[in-house]
Amino acid sequence: MGQLFDLTGKVALLTGASRGMGREMALALAHHGATVILSARKQDQLDATAAEINRACGAARAHGVAANAGRHEDLVALVERAHALAGPVDILVGNAGVNVHYGPISDIADASYEKIMQTNVQANLWLARLVVPDMIARGAGSMIFTASVGAFKPSPTLGLYGISKLALIGLVRNLALHYGPQGVRANAICPGVVRTEFARALWDSPEAAERARTQIPLRRFGEPQDFGGTAVFLASEASSYMTGQALTLCGGTHMWT
Repeated sequence: MGQLFDLTGKVALLTGASRGMGREMALALAHHGATVILSARKQDQLDATAAEINRACGAARAHGVAANAGRHEDLVALVERAHALAGPVDILVGNAGVNVHYGPISDIADASYEKIMQTNVQANLWLARLVVPDMIARGAGSMIFTASVGAFKPSPTLGLYGISKLALIGLVRNLALHYGPQGVRANAICPGVVRTEFARALWDSPEAAERARTQIPLRRFGEPQDFGGTAVFLASEASSYMTGQALTLCGGTHMWT
């Protein structure tokens, strides 16, 4: 049974991996034996994160490769570099995302719409297409994408972000259908409010703390380390019959949705 979560010899490529949830997922994958290729925009942050992961694991399992996850040419170069550093990709974690519009959908500028949809949705399709030949060649692989509970309901301020994450879940389901016959799985993770820098506006206030204390069944916001185990589960043989799913990690807030 111990082999269910064993990732020895596997190569994982993660975007949005220099801090927060991405860092914690990379650390967990490395702890279970995977070589992890970390990507984000700033090489110095990636180098620091990779060094931390390698110290924690006692082995050189993490490498940082800077790339803008919303640019196709950067993703092509990222996958090429991952191949050179570690070999074919077995596990993909598309964790990078943006939100450049906070407010009603009536005020969305075309440029904001296009940036959010390209980075949060289209770029993940690009990335999936780039790594899936590695997985098909081996007859197995796992693609994991970070969506959001924002996909499940409208919002007066984060509506466009939620739209992009609902579209991402749709992409995941279509990837699962299309590549399932080749042994490749695709699943989404849907976080609630997590105490990351990206989501600071949603949790860093007395009012938010009161909501967590009174309205979240587990009585706290999520922490980045809450997502490591889920990443290992979805990447490993433990979830070998799961594909096309959206797993919600929200402390219980969306169990009724």
